[in-house]
Amino acid sequence: MPAILFVATVDTHVEKFHLPYLQWFKEQGWEVHVAARGERELPYVDRKINIPFERSPFKRGNLRVYRELSELIDREGYQVIHCHTPMGGMLARLAGWKARKSGTKMLYTAHGFHFCKGAPMLNWLLYYPIEKGLSRLTDCLITINAEDYRLAQARHFRASEIARVPGVGIPTERYRPLGPEEKSERRQELGLPKEELLLFYAAEFNKNKNQQLLLQALERLKERVPSVRLLLAGSGPLLPACRELADRLQVADRVEFLGYRDDIMRILPACDIAVASSLREGLPVNIMEAMASGLPIVATSNRGHDELVKDGENGYLVAPGDAAAMADRLEELLLSEEARKRMGETGLHLVGAYSVQEVKQQLGQIYARYAWV
Repeated sequence: MPAILFVATVDTHVEKFHLPYLQWFKEQGWEVHVAARGERELPYVDRKINIPFERSPFKRGNLRVYRELSELIDREGYQVIHCHTPMGGMLARLAGWKARKSGTKMLYTAHGFHFCKGAPMLNWLLYYPIEKGLSRLTDCLITINAEDYRLAQARHFRASEIARVPGVGIPTERYRPLGPEEKSERRQELGLPKEELLLFYAAEFNKNKNQQLLLQALERLKERVPSVRLLLAGSGPLLPACRELADRLQVADRVEFLGYRDDIMRILPACDIAVASSLREGLPVNIMEAMASGLPIVATSNRGHDELVKDGENGYLVAPGDAAAMADRLEELLLSEEARKRMGETGLHLVGAYSVQEVKQQLGQIYARYAWV
């Protein structure tokens, strides 16, 4: 029985993004192994190996990870290794170089290079030479957005093949817009205000996700659109600082910090506009989910948002850090139900290209070139 190894820094990454593809391999008669940090039990997996990956390339613990991965790969004789996340991709390709010489195929999905247009120079100095060097140990480098695809080609990355697929795919059938009555009922079920205009953003509270920009925009909006309320789902190290900022800006009564939520697919359709303030994205699932829910988007401009949000069609893009522009665009949508409906319908039409079914088909074509039975 042929075997494939999926590698990622943490098992929650595999659980969140790759289960449909684990299932695909099981259906093709493959043995499926996963190597990642964590104790989660994953469906469609014959063997789960808990390996203590560190997120930072400077942590000495990754030397142990390299040894464990090398022993695993040499012992199991995988036909295919598909690695994900920066550290999973780096260590799996280093550990698998001997196996690759013996015929193992190495696939790596870059979920958004850390070096990109507008990224700090430190990212280019650190991550760019690592990724370019490791491309020599890669049979297929899979990028998930147009900017990364063009960059890998223009910079002559040495992978045998550079491919592009539209993200990790979302189950679009699980999301749908709600009519007025159903939306009112859903808000009541969730304990959300019925009469207010709701903005929604789900993301970890960290520097990249930049929720501070949304709070600053809300300060500008609170007098112009008194019925607006911002819902922020997620947890993270900057959550206390964002709570303090909401108090300082005197918008705490207009913000709900929802904490970690596992019912996003129920909350999103009950809202009016999806917002996103991050500085860097690969191809963000939260935007796709909002589009599938029929919501217009107001987001900061970056390579991932730019690919999904067509400015003036299914939402608006604003310059990163421009709270005034964010507030102005939000005001336009908040005051026009017709514009919200029109842009939401456009997003609903566009999101089909990013469905699990579409991504599975495209990944299946890649797998067919490297996986054999």
